[in-house]
Amino acid sequence: QALSEIEGMGGRGSNLPEMRVRPLAKRRVDMHSFCNPSGFQRSPYLSARGNFANIFQGSTEEGYKAYHADKYDEDNNPNGIINFGTSENKLCFDLMCKRLTQADMNLMDPSLLQYPDWKGHLFLREEVARFLTYYCKAPAPLKAENVIVLNGCGSLFSALATVLCDPGEAVLIATPFYGGITQSVFLYGNVKLVYAYLDSKITGTSTRPFQLTVEKLEKALQDARAEGVTVRALILLNPQNPLGDIYSLSELRDYLEFAKRHELHVIVDEIYMLSVFDESATFHSVLGMDRLPDPQRTHVMWGITKDFAVSGIRFGTLYTENQDVANAVASLCYFHGVCGPVQHKVAQLLRDRDWINQVYLRANHARLKAAHTYVTDELKTLGVPFLNRNAGFFVWIDFRKYLKTGTFEEELLLWKRFLDNKVLLSCGKAFECSEPGWFRIIFADKTHRLQLGMQRIRKVLEEREQEILAEEKEQPCQSDQDGKADSTDEVIFVSRHQDPTCASSSSLGDLIGLLQQQMRSSDWLQKNTAEQFA
Repeated sequence: QALSEIEGMGGRGSNLPEMRVRPLAKRRVDMHSFCNPSGFQRSPYLSARGNFANIFQGSTEEGYKAYHADKYDEDNNPNGIINFGTSENKLCFDLMCKRLTQADMNLMDPSLLQYPDWKGHLFLREEVARFLTYYCKAPAPLKAENVIVLNGCGSLFSALATVLCDPGEAVLIATPFYGGITQSVFLYGNVKLVYAYLDSKITGTSTRPFQLTVEKLEKALQDARAEGVTVRALILLNPQNPLGDIYSLSELRDYLEFAKRHELHVIVDEIYMLSVFDESATFHSVLGMDRLPDPQRTHVMWGITKDFAVSGIRFGTLYTENQDVANAVASLCYFHGVCGPVQHKVAQLLRDRDWINQVYLRANHARLKAAHTYVTDELKTLGVPFLNRNAGFFVWIDFRKYLKTGTFEEELLLWKRFLDNKVLLSCGKAFECSEPGWFRIIFADKTHRLQLGMQRIRKVLEEREQEILAEEKEQPCQSDQDGKADSTDEVIFVSRHQDPTCASSSSLGDLIGLLQQQMRSSDWLQKNTAEQFA
């Protein structure tokens, strides 16, 4: 849709082949959520695709650019932007810097300075296979021949979309999801995403907020086919970004059986598999299953970016038993390869099992858990609902009570208000969330930045609360609970969303819960003991 508008501006790119797929229903594929051709000055130096790539952006990209232009620095720029929007682990730079500068990392061999096998050097692929066998608890040793190495999982999404789908075809994914996937599959391969919309309501087969069920996948697939869209694959994120959900073995089996029935490829992104930071949660890898329903159509991704806190080192790996898919992706590795010296460092890192288990993972999980506890305790004190999960670097937060009309336009205004107050968050629209008002916050950061960032968030929310109260005095109370989160232990603290336009609808139980939580989260009783008063 956006491409056709750009083509209509004239100039280059007007001879692009006509799209074979007719426009989807408004909610299904809305590229205007990522770019807005209206008011855009077409460049005569670019094709239609080039112009489209030039404006392909959303709030995530806008905030990211603002952050890099005004980064917070404790000494040099204390009033700069604190980044709670980009999913990076900033808690383990000390451990990684020390390990990556040890003597065994510094090899410069002639073989590393030559073109490698495009799948990756054999020594690295063998190490990846052993690593995944161990940490994914594979029932049998995984094979190096099924491993392909690229410069990050974004490149993997792009390559897989290109080799599994023809232009104009689609991949099925549940929302909310990491929005960068849209860009990865579309900009090169012209592959669309079909959405299975999840929501916060607890109804029918949904026993937790934003629960993915086979019924929801079936509906999205049938709706797409009814509109003439060819769907070739299903994407699963496990652990899920931004929800933090970890799928059970039975859930994974149901999703894979669904895909087999419809002859869909399944792309499983497990990039946060070692970032499960609480002992009460158990991660199950697809590679650890005794039997895959359709092994030739099951493709698993992982990378060191998240689990090893090195997002600046671009490394991702694909494991697939389908050699046709492996060879097709490998042909694109010419554009997305990893340089030889980095391949050596990654292999050394992955083979150091003792350091990973005894030093790194213990420290990383403890730091993630402490940071998560700090941020969620702050949210409880503010009376803000959120999903309580134990994986990844993020918390999925319900800010709907700070929206007066409950629209995505209002959500964007709140996001911009946070940015104006020098804290970058990610709004729900960036993840194609179906309900306005949900935000993602990244907590994997140092204490002093977490403290300052949460202070800035608190300031915005308190100001917004006062504005809503002032508006209430001028307008009659109207309560509308449609689409709000149902009462459940999965949404912690204020589990039932209260409409901001009707303060009187708050129950006594919610008020008591708020007071109890503030007492628990406060250290006043510890500091002011009877002995101290005496």
